[in-house]
Amino acid sequence: MHEVSALIVGGGPAGASAAITLARAGAMPVLVERCPGERDLVCGGFLGWDAIAALQRLGLDPARLGARPITRLRLVSRERVVEADLPRRAAGLSRRRLDAALLAMAEEAGAAVLRGRTARALDGNCLRLDGGEEMEAEAIFLATGKHELRGAARAIGDRPVSVGLRAALPELPDLAGTIELHLFDGGYAGLLAQEDGATNLCLTVTRTRMADPESLLAALVDEAPLLGERIGPDLPSRWEAVAGVPYGWRTEATTPGCYRLGDQAAVIASLAGDGIAIALASGAAAAHCCLAGEGAEAYQRNFARRAARPIAIAEALRRFAARGKRRRLMMGLAGVPGLAKAAARLTRIG
Repeated sequence: MHEVSALIVGGGPAGASAAITLARAGAMPVLVERCPGERDLVCGGFLGWDAIAALQRLGLDPARLGARPITRLRLVSRERVVEADLPRRAAGLSRRRLDAALLAMAEEAGAAVLRGRTARALDGNCLRLDGGEEMEAEAIFLATGKHELRGAARAIGDRPVSVGLRAALPELPDLAGTIELHLFDGGYAGLLAQEDGATNLCLTVTRTRMADPESLLAALVDEAPLLGERIGPDLPSRWEAVAGVPYGWRTEATTPGCYRLGDQAAVIASLAGDGIAIALASGAAAAHCCLAGEGAEAYQRNFARRAARPIAIAEALRRFAARGKRRRLMMGLAGVPGLAKAAARLTRIG
């Protein structure tokens, strides 16, 4: 049994934020990340202004990583297109580049990062890894994103879940400076330009509509013709996918010593674009609570209250966007000067 002071499971923005904060305070955390190298993920790509501010507080400037500035929102339905300025500048940055930079910062701060190691199960304060190795810590930070860990699965009950998909498209020049959201029955698709020259396509849909990416996109050509034009006749050959996404879920409950971070704490509707900010905020908040000697239970309650408003408003927007009559009402309201900007502000964790 290998004993450590603090153990972090997951090397995305939530886990890395916790690792950086703990390591800079001298806690010497160990972070376990299942991917051996850089990788693209379904979630992320959009950095809101609150996420950018959180990264800057950690000492990371997204602009230096090549993040593409975003200042405009374009909402697209079959009947209408609405454009609005964002309240503040956002950015497009691949998870590949962001996660690599954050993990490098964690290592530089003094955290031990174990790459290519898979966490198999959590039993109390004991984590079992592949190969039979066991690690024990008084403080465990669960940052596995939308993936469940045996022995520590989220209690989402019978909440409806969605499926998320991601693919890379060729660069679309008229997308520069804009995040474009296409709304359709049961889901939405988001497009933005990334630092690597590709267009990031993220799509989320209710599980009842999901067959396979090709069949779904074929069905959406009629519902979202501009999206069909964006994708073009040649469908992407590579897709990343994640299932069982419980949008609108958050928890006030945890077990002693287990700090739930990111999507393990709260899952915001992805059209709000605040998932990365929630991940960073939860990681830093949990680390500070642990360093101050506050229990995981107190942290979880406090973070659930902090996330309540943005989660609830984003979930209401998601539900409106996913149904025909409600979507038309939503598009009409989005065209009222200032309302889209106000909605963007109200869905921020900051």
